[in-house]
Amino acid sequence: QVQLQESGGGLVQAGGSLRLSCAASGNIFRVNVMGWYRQAPGKQRELVAHMTSGGSTNYANSVKGRFTISRDNAKNTVYLQMDSLKFEDTAVYYCNYRRLVVPSYDYWGQGTQVTVSS
Repeated sequence: QVQLQESGGGLVQAGGSLRLSCAASGNIFRVNVMGWYRQAPGKQRELVAHMTSGGSTNYANSVKGRFTISRDNAKNTVYLQMDSLKFEDTAVYYCNYRRLVVPSYDYWGQGTQVTVSS
C-alpha cells in the first residue's frame, strides 16, 4: 500500500503563486514516477508535470516556464511550484505515484483544490 498526502492548494489571485507538496508513505518502490495531474469541471484529467526517481521531467505545454516540479527522494516527496498562475489553472490537482516495474500500479492522492481568481 502507498498513501499520498497533498497540501498547498488554495485560493490565489491571477499572477500569484502556490506551492503544492505530496508526501508518499507506505511500501515505496525506489524506482518510480511521481507527479501531478489536474482536472477542471467539464474537462478530462491531464498531466501537469511528473518526475522520475532518476530526475527525468515532463511538463504540459500549458505550464512550461511557469511551473517547476522537484523531488526529495529521501523523503518520498514531490513538489510543484506554480508561478504566474492563470484563471485557466483552476482545477483539482491530484498527486500521482507509479512504480516503474510490472505491474505498474498507480496510486492517487485525494486531490487539492487550486482556485485562481481573475
